[in-house]
Amino acid sequence: MAIRVLPDHVVNRIAAGEVVERPASVVKELVENAIDAGARRIEVVTAGGGKSLVRVADDGCGIARADLPLALARHCTSKLRRDDLSEIGTLGFRGEALASIGAVARLAITTRHADEPHAWTIAADAGRVAEPRPASHACGTTTEVRDLFFATPARLKFLRSDRAEASAVADVVKRLALAHPGIRFILAGADRNPVDYPALGGTGATLARMGQVLGADFADNAMPVFGERDGVRIEGFAGLPTLNRANSLSQFVFVNGRPLRDPTLAGALRAAYADVLARDRYPVLALFLDLPPAEVDVNVHPAKLEVRFRDPGLVRGLIIGSIRDALAKEGFRAATSVGAATLEALRPGAPQARAPTADTWRGWAAEPALAGFAEAGPAPFAPAAPQADAHAGEGEPPPADYPLGAARAQIHGNYIVAQTADGLVIVDQHAAHERIVYEKLKAALSGRAVPRQMLLIPEIVDLPADDVDRILARAGELAEVGLAVEGFGPGAVAVTETPALLGAVDAQALLRDIADDLAAWDASTRLRERLDHVAATMACHGSVRSGRRLKPAEMDALLREMEATPQAGQCNHGRPTYVELKLSDIERLFGRR
Repeated sequence: MAIRVLPDHVVNRIAAGEVVERPASVVKELVENAIDAGARRIEVVTAGGGKSLVRVADDGCGIARADLPLALARHCTSKLRRDDLSEIGTLGFRGEALASIGAVARLAITTRHADEPHAWTIAADAGRVAEPRPASHACGTTTEVRDLFFATPARLKFLRSDRAEASAVADVVKRLALAHPGIRFILAGADRNPVDYPALGGTGATLARMGQVLGADFADNAMPVFGERDGVRIEGFAGLPTLNRANSLSQFVFVNGRPLRDPTLAGALRAAYADVLARDRYPVLALFLDLPPAEVDVNVHPAKLEVRFRDPGLVRGLIIGSIRDALAKEGFRAATSVGAATLEALRPGAPQARAPTADTWRGWAAEPALAGFAEAGPAPFAPAAPQADAHAGEGEPPPADYPLGAARAQIHGNYIVAQTADGLVIVDQHAAHERIVYEKLKAALSGRAVPRQMLLIPEIVDLPADDVDRILARAGELAEVGLAVEGFGPGAVAVTETPALLGAVDAQALLRDIADDLAAWDASTRLRERLDHVAATMACHGSVRSGRRLKPAEMDALLREMEATPQAGQCNHGRPTYVELKLSDIERLFGRR
């Protein structure tokens, strides 16, 4: 078959298929044009989820009359000064957006350049471009797109419902509003409730805009993130692990001001929160990466949603390191949303849990306390910890320098109730101790010298042959976390040493869980991630068990250890370790306020 040159209208529609995926794609391209034009106010109006109408109005520099026909021609742009694709400093640069939109919809641009006496308008209908005509308009540009994909009905059938498309448009505006807090963004239309993000200035503008977009919960529970290495800089705010979502829609990452959904960046975020968040939960954050334009290729995706870094390892390491540093600085802090959810559950009309029995309120003094924490006997906390007997039940407020207060009771064999200076704290003793043990294991691993204890009699663990092979193949890595294993026949493993920090552990359950973890790993899993995961599994098995009665001094010692332990606000699985209720909130529950 002979090769032929495709007609222009077919070429334009093919290009439109790459650039214009849905109404949100149109909004993204038009708003980015407005930002590049220096706009300080951008208004987006939609109808039918953007399928019937998308209108973007800005107060930018406008387009000169002589440039209007070129604005609708393919591969014409004002944003590449020296034809150098390695030095791209604008959001748009391909020169395809307006031409592609005009090829599949009814497009009208009305604009006035600051140096011209009046405005001009130009229209395109399924690729047919009319001559510019005089118009009335203030300085700036209004671009109106109607009947998207009317010229390509097959594409129209693949669009989702009006509600879904309207939601996608809102997400695009959110991302661009976060990246540019100095610009006012207005989103309105018959298919949505209006949203107005006022322009912000000053040092707190970024966090204030995040509060506008992500809600007050984020502003109250955000931690600053900052890092710089080899010319790459990261800053922004990330939510505490206990402030999380069921999907990644509340993750916003920007590279040189460009909002992205990049697999490399998403993987780095998962790794940064790996041991403080459950696998099916996602952190809330907004991070801004800045690096020289020559170090990142933004021209690898038609819709500019992905990039390619010259040194992806550097970027990944900077993201992970910066977030983990921020988490460490936050110490034991947990999100206020945990306490808010607890209060909501206590309000009249909330679903009620099973009524407590008389045994529920039996205090810690009702049974003899154990010398250690767990059935298996992990070592108790340092004897220098403050003694609870001096104040337990006395009613005097705890010292102000104890953020988690003083222990007053243990209920249900698992929860420590502590009084703080302005409220109370309920601690999950197993989850809290699990985090403490895990952090100590990680600290020991960083020095590559985990103290071990030799078992007088090796413990033999029977396992399927495949699990035995996996464990023995990783025996060297397990030894680095203080767990020494040897083969003991075709279907068993002998445990000869365990980490001293754990005390006596249930080797049977521990080895089975580690075998399950090993089955999920592949050859590409990094050694550091493997060791951390094994340490987390061991910490879970070596922590104080639910149902164990603790002495008052042990409960207070646990609280003090939590205050001194990084990331103690959540356990290794991402669950909160404590809930804090302010006295003012409790008084409101009882009608005292």
